[in-house]
Amino acid sequence: MNNKKKNEVQTDFSYYGLYLLDYLRNNKFEQASDTAFIRERADRAAEAYERARLEGYPAEGAQELAMNILLGGLHYSKHAILREVVEGEFADDVPEDKQDGFIAGLLPLVDAVFSIYNLSDDNFALSPGYDLLRTELTGAVVLYIEEYGV
Repeated sequence: MNNKKKNEVQTDFSYYGLYLLDYLRNNKFEQASDTAFIRERADRAAEAYERARLEGYPAEGAQELAMNILLGGLHYSKHAILREVVEGEFADDVPEDKQDGFIAGLLPLVDAVFSIYNLSDDNFALSPGYDLLRTELTGAVVLYIEEYGV
């Protein structure tokens, strides 16, 4: 998609749609290119905000409800978790200027590891599964570096 077309799509979104698009892109969620997903979430968030305001919620409370709907289940991207592991455990092995490429190349190879965990659980980071996932990813990175290097 050319930049003009990409910008047209972006400006077509509401406030919530643009916020979600930016969030998805920055955290490299797969849904970043799914306009139907973004529109549906943005519409639900806007409706929740309006409904809450009509029910007497202050603007801040209504906004909090809307953001919970907008970002529900989207707190843990595979990319962000793998980046956290690489930055935290392999800072000496993977130079900062090579981390993006390293993570992008490694991500498809560790997708099976992610598949056994529920990343859509908003409390996943507080669960024992989060620590297990990080441990498995750390092991996968070690094996990858031993086999292929950085």
